Amino acid sequence: MSSKGHSAAVKIAPGPKGLPVLGSSLEMMRNPLRFVDRIRWQGDVVRFRAATPSGTLIAHLLTRPEHAEYVLKDNVGNYRKSGVYDRAALFVGNGLLTSSGKHWRRQRRIMQPAFGRRRIAGFAAKMASATERMLERWAEPAERGAALDVAREMMRLTLTIVGETMLSTDFSAETDKVGRAVGYLLWYTGRRTTAIFSLPDSWPTPRNQRFRKELDVLEELVYGLINDRRSSGHHGEDLLGMLIDARDEDTGEAMSDRQLRDEVMTILIAGHETTANALAWTWFLLARHPEAAGRLRAELDETLGGRTPTFADLSSLPYTKMVFQEALRLYPPVWMMARIANEDDEIGGYRIPRGSRIALSPYVIHRNPDLWERPEEFAPERFDPARADDRPRYAYIPFSGGPRNCIGQHFATMEAQLVIATVAQRYSLDLAPGQKVEPEPSITLRPRNGLPMLLREART
Repeated sequence: MSSKGHSAAVKIAPGPKGLPVLGSSLEMMRNPLRFVDRIRWQGDVVRFRAATPSGTLIAHLLTRPEHAEYVLKDNVGNYRKSGVYDRAALFVGNGLLTSSGKHWRRQRRIMQPAFGRRRIAGFAAKMASATERMLERWAEPAERGAALDVAREMMRLTLTIVGETMLSTDFSAETDKVGRAVGYLLWYTGRRTTAIFSLPDSWPTPRNQRFRKELDVLEELVYGLINDRRSSGHHGEDLLGMLIDARDEDTGEAMSDRQLRDEVMTILIAGHETTANALAWTWFLLARHPEAAGRLRAELDETLGGRTPTFADLSSLPYTKMVFQEALRLYPPVWMMARIANEDDEIGGYRIPRGSRIALSPYVIHRNPDLWERPEEFAPERFDPARADDRPRYAYIPFSGGPRNCIGQHFATMEAQLVIATVAQRYSLDLAPGQKVEPEPSITLRPRNGLPMLLREART
């Protein structure tokens, strides 16, 4: 896979020529998802150029699972996070998503117990209860036949869940304000990442000023949580309590308020935004595939008979999980991961120069026809555990892979299963007439302009 000496056989990867100086920047700015979907057919490793405020960079799109495994696991030390993660640090700080080295290992070790399987099993009742409360709100628009933005509803729900489980806090009065702030911060960051030229963040442009305003909304909320918890004298046993009580193994020092802020901000944003998007795409796909929706309801009827699901029910709801897994395959919320090569390397027989970027796209790998039969089709049964699966491990990476895989993947999967099972027993969700639903590739993959849907009683 790699070579330090780089023999004469090592080649420069194929790829689009792009424009002089600008490379492929204009196409990437217009629609980065469409761009990578177009160039992926040019090879296993595709080289392209892009202009940035600091100069032209060289990047390589990887389309093979073994290459993803090499970067994320086998030679992870040579590839550091870059690009969008650097921009994300402007609002999440030096938290688990963006930190590295000793600091990241320490924070991961501290936070891991909060996401252990036994611990998250205890969250199931809160997840289901929050979903039931959402459905109570849905009764009125369902009766009127009014369209509901289900993407927004999933954001509100997952924010409520992460607040109640990880932070022991009721965010129900804050969901719209927080959702609006998070949405803008992610959009702004995505735009700045692909910009050919951008003014400094400190300049008082309308976009920069709004960025600061929305960040202030989140910081006021997060610092308020930290201050309230410190002053209460009882730190609690949730994730925030774990972080406050943690001590550095070398110095014995506790985390500063800024360190706590960075980790809470990371969990607050990453812990609800990605799952909400995945659930929104799940409802979109089920609306487009009534046969799969019917099979889902049959499983729920047989197993639950109309009652609220519990953690103990999850093992008896395999198709419910398969539906979510397939939604993650087709529309992975984290659709692109970026890395920088610390040293010269070789991948797939192609030279990877020091300082060049690696573009790792789960969206691209999940749709590779060499790995997936009928890759563009929604087919939850492809994840049937009874089927022999000879696909490479890194053919499916919605939660990344290697040592930096998503700490919350079991939390998110359990949450999604419970939400889907609870909602689908009550309502069928149909796309509102005339709606054109398409993905918006920012940091995460959202439905552009939301997801207006109509609610029908599932048993009528």
